[in-house]
Amino acid sequence: QVQLVESGGGLVQAGGSLRLSCAASVRTFSSVAMGYFRQAPGKEREFVAAINWIGGTYYADSVKGRFTISRDNEKNTVYLQLNTLKPEDTAVYYCACRSGSKFIRTQGTEYDYWGQGTQVTVSS
Repeated sequence: QVQLVESGGGLVQAGGSLRLSCAASVRTFSSVAMGYFRQAPGKEREFVAAINWIGGTYYADSVKGRFTISRDNEKNTVYLQLNTLKPEDTAVYYCACRSGSKFIRTQGTEYDYWGQGTQVTVSS
């Protein structure tokens, strides 16, 4: 059973930064793709960023140039660095794992394990 434990959310002013972490209990972590999604109140879950097994990345247009996803295979951890935060980035952020695949996907239905979510609140 895969478990994803998230940390790093919080309250920050617009223009500030946060780093989210997601520790995964996946035996083959170095061979799986990982992603981050977010859901704001009253809105649908949306794709934020993903990283494949060799570190290739893909971002939603809304965060490109501001957010960076990375992974440390020795620590079985994926990170999402959030810079130049805006109030519209306020949401619960979820990490997700494609336990059976090395490749990036942007649809949440392609991910089979999810973290508990961490709240990011950006004040104006």
